[in-house]
Amino acid sequence: MTDMIAVPPSSDEIINALETPVDFNFQLPDPEDEAIQEMDFQQQLDAVWKVCDRFDLQTDIWRGRVLRTIRDREKKGGDGRGTGFLNWLKQREITKSQAYTLIQLANSADTLLAEGQLDPNSINNFSKRAFVETAKSDPEVQRLVSEAAQNGDRITRREVKQLSDEWTAMSSELLPPEVKEKASEGTLPARHLAPLVKEMEKLPDSHIEVLQKEMAERPDVDTVKLLTSEARNLAKYLDAAAQVQTLKNRPIDLEMALEEALRLDCLNTAADLVKQATQLEQAVAKLYTTWKRLGSLADRLYVDTGASNPNLRSMLTCLESLSSEVIEVQLDEAGEKTVRLRVMTDDHN
Repeated sequence: MTDMIAVPPSSDEIINALETPVDFNFQLPDPEDEAIQEMDFQQQLDAVWKVCDRFDLQTDIWRGRVLRTIRDREKKGGDGRGTGFLNWLKQREITKSQAYTLIQLANSADTLLAEGQLDPNSINNFSKRAFVETAKSDPEVQRLVSEAAQNGDRITRREVKQLSDEWTAMSSELLPPEVKEKASEGTLPARHLAPLVKEMEKLPDSHIEVLQKEMAERPDVDTVKLLTSEARNLAKYLDAAAQVQTLKNRPIDLEMALEEALRLDCLNTAADLVKQATQLEQAVAKLYTTWKRLGSLADRLYVDTGASNPNLRSMLTCLESLSSEVIEVQLDEAGEKTVRLRVMTDDHN
């Protein structure tokens, strides 16, 4: 599969790349034939599906290369707005989003092939989604997946995730030796360790050390699940607390507050509290800018209208409950519940 931009492929190369060992004139099993065992029925359909999936992947890679070539030529000799490229897509009823998805797939294929991470002959063992996931993975994961494909294994997204989790667990320096030993023995599945590692990467060293100590003392699945939840809440708390303006420049020790929340086993509640505080501050800031904009537009419209425009003036009068210093909003259609907010600004100039 030579890159189309560097060396245009010959017709024979394209045919060979898309060639499949099975004729596309498939004979599907009769769904009403009760003589066919369920397992045989499923296997026959799965075999057909794999051929279609393989053909779909190879075809989309080449479509991406074609689209990339058209796009790049347009960049050099087009009008600067990509009109020729967009017209080409329009004629073939391809959206711009679909086109760039295919181009990304082609780029991924060429990168994997150029770096020697993938044998062109093993592409047939990938599903399309698995191929894309492999291209997004770390080089080490790509190597593991490619080795599995070259050994003849069928590669789906499940296999890519499994290999990625195994590599994450065994290569991470955040996991103590006791945990890695359990993982290598197979008694502590990597799929449980990968989420923990990802959450721990967000934490400062002081909190990581506490989690590592607990893991080393009890290297089992239940402990890992519990610590994953704790690490997630820790990261959420630290991230949200750092964003709350109300807590900044105040005589409060957020680390000690965190320690107390951990001791009382209410970290999740504390994390949600600071998260909601951040969202409220952001909502207030947006409310204020929207309120100022509404008042400015109301003033402009008032100047542009007069007594001869009674309907516009009536609309402005009705909206005064939103543009005045006291904002009044009814929360239900019956008007039984009303919220009033007074806007008071304190400019420190």
